[in-house]
Amino acid sequence: MNRQNYNLLLADDDEDDCAFFKEALDEIVVPADLVTVNDGVELMKFLAVNTLPDILFLDLNMPRKNGHECLTEIKQKEELKDLPVIIFSTSLDIEIVDKMYEKGATYYIRKPGDFSKLKKVIENALITASKNNFKQPARAEFILQP
Repeated sequence: MNRQNYNLLLADDDEDDCAFFKEALDEIVVPADLVTVNDGVELMKFLAVNTLPDILFLDLNMPRKNGHECLTEIKQKEELKDLPVIIFSTSLDIEIVDKMYEKGATYYIRKPGDFSKLKKVIENALITASKNNFKQPARAEFILQP
């Protein structure tokens, strides 16, 4: 791995999901720092005034501005369009997955209910994204599994 430490941003309105993500991140071998925001409006404000994270983990179902709207806005802004965005959602609806791929998300993860699977999928996402130079893969490799 070519990076010492990843700066991650998690946009998710579910406090429990944020806490589990942070706990999982603390237990994996890939060093990373995490900042969380709780809705899409807060996310877009954060991206406008802070140093961009290495990777954004984006929940789709959030209040005020959802993940679909945020991804569209991110990919339309010149200063944000290259930000790697990993969709992190409870849904695995193939139509939604296809839309997120078309909109330019880097990867798609279905939130696992099991803590050990959550650790594996976060670690896998960071390692795979890094190996792939943070670029969107072929559609067949878009969904990451634990």
